Amino acid sequence: MVLWIIVAEIAFWIAILAGLFSRYVFKLEKLSLLFFLLTPLIDLALIVLTTVDLKNGANASTAHGIAAIYIGISIAYGKSMINWADEKFQIWFLKKPSTKKPLVGREKGFYEMKMWARHFIAYVIGCALLWLMIFYVGEQNTEALLNIWRIWSIVLLIDGAISFSYILFPKKTV
Repeated sequence: MVLWIIVAEIAFWIAILAGLFSRYVFKLEKLSLLFFLLTPLIDLALIVLTTVDLKNGANASTAHGIAAIYIGISIAYGKSMINWADEKFQIWFLKKPSTKKPLVGREKGFYEMKMWARHFIAYVIGCALLWLMIFYVGEQNTEALLNIWRIWSIVLLIDGAISFSYILFPKKTV
């Protein structure tokens, strides 16, 4: 199962890089859209492979839990990850200057809260998948999935506290 997660992650970033090269280097806009549209299909394949693995009798493991996290994060952050990669590609490969200015004050606080909201969406999606796996497999042999859920819940709360701190104590300068 770990192998499939690694393959999915590599395939995800290869699809994004292929989309960026198609768009900016080869000037093939439609082809780049095709590559970008492959990313949710890669996620779908990971869900199917995880389900098949569990259906074939595999004990639910940390790898299955990580697959649920990966899918939640990919759905919640997918567009922003592609935008980030797009900006970095233009800076690193096309040598264009960065147009982003560092965020400070309330802007930084609102940005951090927006990112936490995405984390929360990823958490809801990933936990829904975790709990579906737990109910699908049965409650025996699912301790690894429960541990993933517990740890992610703590991480979400810590991230929320840190993100909210940017509202309470805004950064004044860069």
